[in-house]
Amino acid sequence: MQIGVAYSEPGQQIWLNIEVPEDSRVKDAIERSGILQQFPHIDLAAQKVGVFGRLVKLDAALKPGDRIEIYRGIIADPETVPRRDMNDD
Repeated sequence: MQIGVAYSEPGQQIWLNIEVPEDSRVKDAIERSGILQQFPHIDLAAQKVGVFGRLVKLDAALKPGDRIEIYRGIIADPETVPRRDMNDD
């Protein structure tokens, strides 16, 4: 079955479409995608993952067409960062 794996960091986004066996789990697909070799700083023990924006565990089963997302930690507290006025440009 075909699924997608997505990861984003400042200035770079990656989306991989890969073929995985029918009984694949989230962790299996991430490892199979090669994304951990491209971004060796990804730590699946610490970072959250989701499927279509919903948090899931690494052992969650996949369905055809699922999009796995690997989330980065928030580096700025949105409550303390001033909002940018859209008219400032």
